[in-house]
Amino acid sequence: MPSSVRRLTMATITNSLSLKHTLSFGFPQSKTLTRNRIPPSSNSLAFRCYASYANENREYVIVGGGNAAGYAARTFVEHGVADGRLCIVTKEAFAPYERPALTKAYLFPPDKKPARLPGFHTCVGSGGERQTPEWYKEKGIEMLYEDPVENVDIEKQTLTTSSGKLLKYGSLIIATGCTASRFPAKIGGDLSGVHYIRDVADADALISSLGKAKKVVVVGGGYIGMEVAAAAVAWNLDTTIIFPEDHLLQRLFTPSLARRYEELYQKNGVKILKGASIKNLEASSNGNGHVAAVKLGDGSIVEADTVIIGIGSKPAVGPFERVGLNTDVGGIKVDGQFRTSIPGVFAVGDVAAFPLKIYNRIARVEHVDHARRSAQHCVKALLSAQTNTYDYLPYFYSRVFEYEGSLRKVWWQFFGDNVGETVEIGNFDPKIATFWIESGKLKGVLLESGSPEEFQLLPELARSQPPIDKAKLQNASSVEEALDIARGSLKAAV
Repeated sequence: MPSSVRRLTMATITNSLSLKHTLSFGFPQSKTLTRNRIPPSSNSLAFRCYASYANENREYVIVGGGNAAGYAARTFVEHGVADGRLCIVTKEAFAPYERPALTKAYLFPPDKKPARLPGFHTCVGSGGERQTPEWYKEKGIEMLYEDPVENVDIEKQTLTTSSGKLLKYGSLIIATGCTASRFPAKIGGDLSGVHYIRDVADADALISSLGKAKKVVVVGGGYIGMEVAAAAVAWNLDTTIIFPEDHLLQRLFTPSLARRYEELYQKNGVKILKGASIKNLEASSNGNGHVAAVKLGDGSIVEADTVIIGIGSKPAVGPFERVGLNTDVGGIKVDGQFRTSIPGVFAVGDVAAFPLKIYNRIARVEHVDHARRSAQHCVKALLSAQTNTYDYLPYFYSRVFEYEGSLRKVWWQFFGDNVGETVEIGNFDPKIATFWIESGKLKGVLLESGSPEEFQLLPELARSQPPIDKAKLQNASSVEEALDIARGSLKAAV
């Protein structure tokens, strides 16, 4: 029997099994079939269904093209099962990349060495190989770009994209991340010059605006707002950050710690309006539909020709609601191996509501570190005998003012849980450390401008939660001494 016929027979048998038992065995599809164009017989239902699917690689399908998808792909490759068996479908025009760059170095002005693709494709953020589009081709991974999934049929194990493509999957990994929270159109949220950042296209549009802008307003005092404001002043623009809370990054920073960062931002030229509500964004009077000002709740006006909204995000559940949602933290409910309530369907990264084992609660973590780790854990559980529960330690960081000409570079890291009382050590010149203590145990640590060795200590402390002498810590004369005390507590607890 000729080899092309043997391949045709195997493909037909495979798809007959898939139709009958809703299983996808995912044999690599033969290019010989397309090349020779062997016509199906009139009674070959299996072949007709086989030909109707738009993806060649069907055993494993990842929906989403962000950090989690890139790290999942690497893990599939490491296990030797990507070639001809893995498909990634994404709404973006680019292969997966390290998304945090978009609000950091990507926004630097042209004269300050901005980051650009392919420089920050996954997995360079963790020291791994740069996975360019060519990398995916070489590894036999099928990439479907600019075609988001709009419908899922759980029973038939199929997906339908916005272009109408019908995709087949055996195992499905949902890695759709989040979408930016937006201002309603009725208060100006869709005006020209108003920006939200979630992908490269968003960031490119903002860069275009920054190149022509004179007055910039950043709405939101969290991670996005702080990072975008730090980048905007590098363009020598009049920059104001507005937020309703009492201080910057209220969900993590203490008032005392926030004051240090607020002073630094002001020294760099950022104006800060805190405790301020926004009534609406106002359009230009010339009728061009471009934003001209931000009107505050007290009636005052802040002029702006460019506005960036950074007020949080929402899990991009999209068509996957039926998989099972968590009503408390949002997102898709999964177990400790990222399995949903539907067999063969998984969810990872920002969209997953998972058991946070260390603190015995359900959490949804919007952070690149979790996106990487959850993707790797999920794929290992899917492909191997791994049965251990995901044991994540919350970690957050930020790096700002890292361009030439800034007063100083800022780089802080936090590990653990920000609960209980706090002890702050240091004068922010350049270091400062904050320790969270509950019931006599160290729960979390934030360190600014630490050395590599000091940063490496933080996750050990947060995971071990050693008993610590609060009074002794308060009397430390420096950050280094405070960390030595914490290190001593760690050793004593062993």
